[in-house]
Amino acid sequence: MCRNIKTLHNFKPPATHEEIHASALQFVRKLSGFAHPSKTNEPAFERAVDEVAEAAWRLIDSLQTSSPARDREVEAAKAKARARERFATS
Repeated sequence: MCRNIKTLHNFKPPATHEEIHASALQFVRKLSGFAHPSKTNEPAFERAVDEVAEAAWRLIDSLQTSSPARDREVEAAKAKARARERFATS
């Protein structure tokens, strides 16, 4: 789907409201096809972002796991290594 939307569940420290809002914004942008909606569509766009963020927050808050929380820095390093490998020139 959208590579800019990151997994936010089971991290230490937990996902912030800003991270959830940013993911909701990316999701609504992808669905609508608008990076920046027109003035006419702006209220619907912003309402959708708020509703998706609220649903995402409820989801993340209600999920349970027996796995230990993941470290953000370790996961970021893994992602960078995967990107280097994917985009490496032979």
